[in-house]
Amino acid sequence: MEAKLGLITGGSRGLGRDMAIHLAKEGHDVILTYNSDQQNALATAEEVENLGQRAYIFQLDSRHVKGFDKFIAAVMKALEKDGRTQKIDFLINNAGTALYANFLDTTEEQIDEMFLIHYKAVFFLTQKLIPYLHDGGRIINISSGLARFSFPGSSGYASMKGAVEVLTRYLAKELGARKIAVNVVAPGAIETDFGGGRTRDDATINANIAAATALGRVGLPEDIGPVVAFLCSEGAGWINGQRIEVSGGMLL
Repeated sequence: MEAKLGLITGGSRGLGRDMAIHLAKEGHDVILTYNSDQQNALATAEEVENLGQRAYIFQLDSRHVKGFDKFIAAVMKALEKDGRTQKIDFLINNAGTALYANFLDTTEEQIDEMFLIHYKAVFFLTQKLIPYLHDGGRIINISSGLARFSFPGSSGYASMKGAVEVLTRYLAKELGARKIAVNVVAPGAIETDFGGGRTRDDATINANIAAATALGRVGLPEDIGPVVAFLCSEGAGWINGQRIEVSGGMLL
């Protein structure tokens, strides 16, 4: 019996890497996409395979929707070559980039980029992968705590995440007939290289976030991966259309 298979966009480092590792720990194979960081993608794939699971890596620039068909064809060809079913069990829409700009300073070009990466890509990659998703599968969209609480400078980024949260509820409703559960995981501030690593590397920002968090620290990637893996488990099958914030109790 072949292992279940999860596709994680932006799986080369940070949160995506930790999601891949925790899926592998649960006995699942993974497909990882990366935009430009092939070296870290290969390293993550090696970690997955050291855990006894199969890892596939593919380059994908989520800004270019017209390339999605070619990407999916390459994925299915790789699965066929391995003699396995040309289907996936889990889709985790994780890929993204940061934008820090006050509302009055945000440009049309910045909003277009946020829309392409954080909303349009999620919408159409999911749409195109639905025929390849097993009935009873899972879709997990990664949002942000910033869709609930507000910090100046995050309006463009956070509003796209808010749109994804609305989309998630619609997907849960429309895909219910196929028993596909669709949920949001919304991390709080996490110590990664996201946004240039400022949450991790700026001591003042880090301390301020820790002070605003009930559990008294900034989040780590390993706080997020296990939650995603749980939502892919049999025990989480009745969770559907939900937003699960994983922030340690930030700004309660």
